[in-house]
Amino acid sequence: MQTTGTASTTSVLRVMNERAVFAEIFRLGRVSRPELAQHTGLSKPTVAVALTNLERAGLLRQVGMRAGAAGRSAVLYEVRPEAGWVFAVDVGRSYVRVGLANLVGTVVARKDESSRGTRARDLVAQLTRLAEEMVATAGITRDDITLAVFGTPGIHDKATGALHLAPNLPGWDRRGSVERLAGIAGSTYVVENDVDLAAVGEASYGLGRGVQHFVYVSIGTGTGMGIMIDGKLYRGFRGAAGEIGYLPVGEGDPLLDAPAARRRGMFESVASADGVVALAQRMGLHDAANAKDVFDAARAGDETARLVVSRVVDHVSHALAGITAVLDPELVVLGGGVGSQPGDLLTGPVAERLRNLVALHPPRIEVSTLGTDAVLLGALAVGLAEARDLVLDRTAPAR
Repeated sequence: MQTTGTASTTSVLRVMNERAVFAEIFRLGRVSRPELAQHTGLSKPTVAVALTNLERAGLLRQVGMRAGAAGRSAVLYEVRPEAGWVFAVDVGRSYVRVGLANLVGTVVARKDESSRGTRARDLVAQLTRLAEEMVATAGITRDDITLAVFGTPGIHDKATGALHLAPNLPGWDRRGSVERLAGIAGSTYVVENDVDLAAVGEASYGLGRGVQHFVYVSIGTGTGMGIMIDGKLYRGFRGAAGEIGYLPVGEGDPLLDAPAARRRGMFESVASADGVVALAQRMGLHDAANAKDVFDAARAGDETARLVVSRVVDHVSHALAGITAVLDPELVVLGGGVGSQPGDLLTGPVAERLRNLVALHPPRIEVSTLGTDAVLLGALAVGLAEARDLVLDRTAPAR
């Protein structure tokens, strides 16, 4: 029994050492064994064993030499990019965006296209075709994909396999609907809320880098919020944190006066793109076909359009005041077709009104610099972090 326990302990330590070395190579890039020993605190022999095992497993490769002291040269190692692949997907009501990246985060294929259908099977067929196109470009197969990350509206109920609170994706609220995603790209996949992923994208590549407490508020086809607390994504008890479309901010009584508010949420019924158009038409701006038309007319000086935008600013300001009172974020990043309007129409007026609505200093309010790529970049960030663990787990038996 003692021998078994010792062997087990040795195996655990070996795995821990390899993970430490692997993580440090990701952080440092090309690095030598002495440098790894210095940064990890492990002995040079221990680092050498870890490097040998990781290289044998196909996770590392040698990439030349670096001159050292007294004429000695050290072998340099780096992560082998082809050791893992991440397939990222952003699913919207009218579009799909997909990307394929290798293990070091290089995007080798990318495509955006209009959604070919609202039915679940049509969307799955489209995503399967896109996955085939992506892997063909990279010269791999779908089975080579380490992890697929799907960003969708709503909340993934893992117990039933349904998407809740996603009215823009009809049919996905049925039991087992999410399971249709299995097999599109490899056997392992995760489903995340799209706005949560956008917040991760901002934290990794955008305005949220280095900001420990911020929220990403998307106002477009729908409304939603991703919450970063202490630098980590906050999902809530059921994964529904940030469903701000259901905030009681808007017009009338959501229980009596607005059937759309009961289905989509009171705030979403007035602040989303459809809500802006509906408000504009109620106020007499009958030529407005979409939210952009309303904002363009306001910028051109149309008084009715300006009144509509003022009402939207008022709704958004009150919603952000409630969010600020509860979460106290340092930064609010606005995204989505409505949220990303230039500052003269939305961000500036919202910031000004917010100063009169909150007791303390209001958060900074800025428009996302990632634009329509926020969700996809967040999916890649999540996928790459998890794929790096998966490739270690999957190669463990071979070592």
